[in-house]
Amino acid sequence: MTTNETFFFRDKVPFDHFRDVIIPDILRARSNRKSIRIWCAAGSTGQEPYSLAMCLREMGTALVGWRIEIVATDLSKEVLEKSKAGIYSQFEVQRGLPIQLLVKYFKQQGELWQINDDIRAMVQHRQLNLLHDFSQLGTFDVVFCRNVLIYFDQETKTNIFGRLAKATAADGYLVLGAAESVVGLTDSFQPCLDRRGLYRPTAPASSKRIAISGAFVPSTAALARP
Repeated sequence: MTTNETFFFRDKVPFDHFRDVIIPDILRARSNRKSIRIWCAAGSTGQEPYSLAMCLREMGTALVGWRIEIVATDLSKEVLEKSKAGIYSQFEVQRGLPIQLLVKYFKQQGELWQINDDIRAMVQHRQLNLLHDFSQLGTFDVVFCRNVLIYFDQETKTNIFGRLAKATAADGYLVLGAAESVVGLTDSFQPCLDRRGLYRPTAPASSKRIAISGAFVPSTAALARP
């Protein structure tokens, strides 16, 4: 059984983190290679990956020359087809989507709205079951895996977190839903303090660091070493 509840800019806070913390940090860290890979696990009917695409497009010239890859996966072929089409009802575009972005990035088709071709082209779609191996997707700078793990038992969550850690760049980010947490389930990620739902891969024991407001600083123990 699957649930496909989603809407544009759902919960707002993760998208604030994406705009204000994640992307500025990634732009600094990837300035040499100028590429960003983003994975929306359980991307459903597309509102989440397209919200991220619009966020990136709103950054304007800051991303000129950058290669952006957004991969949206879901178990359901049906929702993936809807996401590919990018066609939404009036009700769907009224849920979380600012009117200025609707006017800017959508075209009206009768009673429906279709997201512009250039935004749709930013998102790749693939069918995927999170319970199965997903190593073929490669490594991502940012992983959005929101509001899906709450439906799994503890053992399954732990297994998925372990595999998500391998799919997340060492200096990348994991974004979970408001009701989800890694606490008590895995040591592969640690929370960014004061950034609800935002996590980073745990540094190796030899170079442990502490997360403060989305950024890492060396631990006091490390600073004390000669």
